[in-house]
Amino acid sequence: MNTKIAVVGAGLIGRRHAAAVRAAENVELACIVDPAPDAQAYAASLGVPCLPDLGSLFASESAEGVILSTPNTMHADGALACISAGLPVLIEKPLTTDLASARVVVETAENAGVAIATGHHRRHNPLIARAKALVDDGVLGQIASVHGTTWFMKPEEYFEVDWRRRKGAGPVYLNLIHDIDLLQHFCGPVASVHAAESNVIRRNEVEETAAILLRFASGLLGTVNVCDSAVAPWSWELTARENPAYPATTEDCYWIGGTEGSLSLPNLTLWQNPGKRSWWEPISGSKLLFDFSDPLILQAEQFGRVIRGEEAPLVSGRDGFAALAVIEAVKLSAATGQTVEVDR
Repeated sequence: MNTKIAVVGAGLIGRRHAAAVRAAENVELACIVDPAPDAQAYAASLGVPCLPDLGSLFASESAEGVILSTPNTMHADGALACISAGLPVLIEKPLTTDLASARVVVETAENAGVAIATGHHRRHNPLIARAKALVDDGVLGQIASVHGTTWFMKPEEYFEVDWRRRKGAGPVYLNLIHDIDLLQHFCGPVASVHAAESNVIRRNEVEETAAILLRFASGLLGTVNVCDSAVAPWSWELTARENPAYPATTEDCYWIGGTEGSLSLPNLTLWQNPGKRSWWEPISGSKLLFDFSDPLILQAEQFGRVIRGEEAPLVSGRDGFAALAVIEAVKLSAATGQTVEVDR
């Protein structure tokens, strides 16, 4: 029998989750939870009930787990309600809007013995699993440096919505958190950051660009540059071919450099010296094979296994907290001009 999952929030990402659950194996969409009138029509088109709120969901006993894809400010209250009801919950990123509430969510879930997962879906991508195995197996040798680029152009009409021009709505909070999660997945926890931000192009109060130096707990150094005002192909959305809403390019956006070789992603190209390791020696790149399965579908299937108690979440609540902690340190560093230690 399929595991029944409710999707709470029928916005853009909620509808992608609903489609993923419907396409996934061993799970099924129990219902949509959203009070908006258009959510009723959307749920009807899928042939499932539409409930107005979480209280109605809990009373119906129609779901065994919840995917929470409400606005970020509602994540903490929604997650705590699900935990109180004993329902495993997958919370869209960011886990919450601040570390204090994120800590409460994680600790409450752990004390209650209720599983929570964070929706950093890129970790479910088969190419990430392949890259992680190469790193863990020592194919790259000792990791020497890492870099990520997240450049794209948000069109002017995007900013016609007022909140998108205000503090807290820039690419650091809305986009960079996925990249930070992956870099920590590959390289371990970030210990400190030093960051600078700029808004010189649009002059909105929110940042457009941020340049960030990462110092990992291992001593490894890395850099990340994020910008939403550059016409460019170097972002995960425009390179990974995960979401058909974005045009696909053949570029990369992450580079992991090691003493035995380097890896560029998402094309999964391994660069090595065939003979002596030297910049004077020939170097070759090998494109490695990987599965193109939809990570959102794989995430839904894995969440089903979590609900059934067969596995722990691939991306836990603590992982979500760790990514949010780095983002908050980035914002504080940019505001103060100081190096900031990450809250572990």
